[in-house]
Amino acid sequence: MELMNVQNAARKLKQNVNQVVVGQEKTIDLLLVAMVSSGHVLLEDVPGTGKTLMAKSLAKSLAGTFKRIQFTPDLLPSDITGIHFYSQQKGEFEFREGPIFTNILLADEINRATPRTQSSLLESMEERQVTIDGETHQLAEPFLVIATQNPIESQGTFPLPEAQLDRFLLKIKMGYPSKEEGIKILKRFKQTNPLENLKSVMDVETMISMQRVYSEVEVSDDVLNYLMEVIERTRNHDNILLGVSPRGSQALLKCVQVYALLQGRTYVIPDDIKQMAVPVLGHRLVLMKKIGVKGNQVEAVINEILQDVPVPTESEKDLVRG
Repeated sequence: MELMNVQNAARKLKQNVNQVVVGQEKTIDLLLVAMVSSGHVLLEDVPGTGKTLMAKSLAKSLAGTFKRIQFTPDLLPSDITGIHFYSQQKGEFEFREGPIFTNILLADEINRATPRTQSSLLESMEERQVTIDGETHQLAEPFLVIATQNPIESQGTFPLPEAQLDRFLLKIKMGYPSKEEGIKILKRFKQTNPLENLKSVMDVETMISMQRVYSEVEVSDDVLNYLMEVIERTRNHDNILLGVSPRGSQALLKCVQVYALLQGRTYVIPDDIKQMAVPVLGHRLVLMKKIGVKGNQVEAVINEILQDVPVPTESEKDLVRG
């Protein structure tokens, strides 16, 4: 697939999602970034803001398989991955696949499951495979986990450990719609649910092709140096206890390449890094004195770093040349 064809395909997918979801342009863009870069997403916001609807709309727009898991405290790892059971008819053990064997997995209210169950997603999210009873099973391609969680309610929840958070490429906060968007939502859902009639506009093969070309997007040495300078500041900042790891820096590079491509460019500019810094890096930081519980505090620290780091002033011609 040509680089510019990726933008056209992504635009078509976004327009289809917009038939159901009102507004949330940035959220949809970030979901597309994650999908094209083979990453996973954590949607965090209060109940009723459309997290599940957003995930379902994206899944229906892609002609692949979709599974949903409602995470609860009594959910077991085998409920996600599957089990071996004895078939009396065949007289042998058979493997019954769990819902993780799909293209898009919606892990609804993931922080309501126990740490043991949460950890059952670790291998699958990182290595695209699951090991059950010593037997390794490959997952479908593409494979995208969209997890949701409520940041306010704490009773009956188990906070995601850093190792689990690090598996998510992006952490997105959706926020409330504006008054005008709220009116559009009421009108759109007044009689029927548009999700029921939503058709797919992209096949799995097209998405796989998109995932294989974004690495061709140019990143000049100056832009690469700027990206690493931002990463280094997170490791030396007075208010940050734990900075961004090498995995986090790789995630940021991957995301800015895809983001640039979706903007119609074949090269990365410093503004791409500014746009992707909070959703990519925010959940990977641990602030001093446990003040990092609220996302806006993490966002403020990242924005402070972005303001302090000098931006390359080279021309777009130089950025393309690298």
